[in-house]
Amino acid sequence: MTTKITIIFDNPVDPEAFEAAYPDLLDRARKVPGVVHREASKVWPKEDGSPTPAYRMIDLYFPDYDAASAAVGTPEMQAFFPRAFELATGGARAVFADVEES
Repeated sequence: MTTKITIIFDNPVDPEAFEAAYPDLLDRARKVPGVVHREASKVWPKEDGSPTPAYRMIDLYFPDYDAASAAVGTPEMQAFFPRAFELATGGARAVFADVEES
């Protein structure tokens, strides 16, 4: 079953600084071995102007849980994760999830 690692970035303290550094983070994500598909997304602002529940997400898809787990130990992922959490001035979390067909 396909497994994905999702990094959910909460609203950063300084969105402009986050956006300036974000392309480097995406480059790091592209170098992670074993990834079969990548997605990057930005949360739409709320129409009422209240804070969004998150800011951006990066999804890295792997063939299965074992491949995702193995990727975490690679030098490429070791370069990606610290940078991701460094940029996450508003907080972030990473989750492993099985992708279920709907």
